[in-house]
Amino acid sequence: MDLNASGRPDPGARLLSLVTGALLAVLLVARPEIALDRWGAADPLAALWLLWSMLAGLASGTGWPLRRGALRQLLSSEACLITLVLAFLRLATH
Repeated sequence: MDLNASGRPDPGARLLSLVTGALLAVLLVARPEIALDRWGAADPLAALWLLWSMLAGLASGTGWPLRRGALRQLLSSEACLITLVLAFLRLATH
């Protein structure tokens, strides 16, 4: 969870993560072709990263309490951003 100088969760980062997760959820349902390469074939790695980004954004944006260290890092705001960038780079290089 992102903390500001006072040690409290940063509401800006949580809101951005929540909006990113919700936007990805809507996009993946309404336009699933965003996870396709330019030849129209499914790209499972890009789809995995988009889904991971969506789950991390929703989990960190809603403040879902995670106690374990590894799971907490896998569903953090940073993981949301990193996996989103990786998915876009993967799709952009096709």
